[in-house]
Amino acid sequence: MTNDSTGRSRALTIAGSDSGAGAGIQADLKTFAALGVYGTSAITALTAQNTLGVSGMHIVPAEFVTAQIEAVVSDIGCDAVKTGMLATSAIVEAVVAAVEALELPNLVVDPVMIAKSGDRLLDADAVHAVRASLLKVARVVTPNIPEAEALAGISIRSRGDMRDAARRIAALGPGAVVVKGGHLPGDEVVDMVYEGGVFHELAGPRVEGRHTHGTGCTFAAAVAAGLARGSDLVASAEAAKAYVAGAMRHGVNVGHGHQPLDHFWMF
Repeated sequence: MTNDSTGRSRALTIAGSDSGAGAGIQADLKTFAALGVYGTSAITALTAQNTLGVSGMHIVPAEFVTAQIEAVVSDIGCDAVKTGMLATSAIVEAVVAAVEALELPNLVVDPVMIAKSGDRLLDADAVHAVRASLLKVARVVTPNIPEAEALAGISIRSRGDMRDAARRIAALGPGAVVVKGGHLPGDEVVDMVYEGGVFHELAGPRVEGRHTHGTGCTFAAAVAAGLARGSDLVASAEAAKAYVAGAMRHGVNVGHGHQPLDHFWMF
């Protein structure tokens, strides 16, 4: 894939919608736009969701997810792909098939399993499909601590555990792993990047407050934007971490639950 005539990179997000506009497709497209990347989308599920939780979900048929991906890529192309909520094993397998058939580059897998409110967004068969199939075609996977525990099959209570989990997840086939450390206690948040047998620790002060809705989606989308523009993984992850921290500090005061980020805080 090549950039368009203006030189702008393109990124495709394959994820569910968030009617509260704080996560999912909405967060991804805002992130792409804020970081100068032309964003496109393939929707996997429609959710009735706000800052308090998910009250309903409509799953898109897997074959229609494939049709969306093919329509975008055949006409517009992409320089990176980011996945979010994939909901079912059929959708996971459809995405894997599309990535392989269309040779989609720089796949960033955000293994969304549970919403910030605690609502489950990925069924058990889909979790298995992610571990068995999707990670094998991923450039990088970006789990938080609970997601890393599910993928690695271990409990994570320390940075040493994060390293162990990253190694175990890497053995499933992705090119790299970023284990996000926000769920561990402490004033400092350390994200663990594991690539080519080497660890890089990305540390930063914890941002307190309620503006946490969509942080995982936004981080993964920002990593995808960096890769689409030609940055290496560590630089993309460092920039994504700084971008998310700023978006949290400048969060939007709407809703009565986990409030959304300000994706355009830099402007």
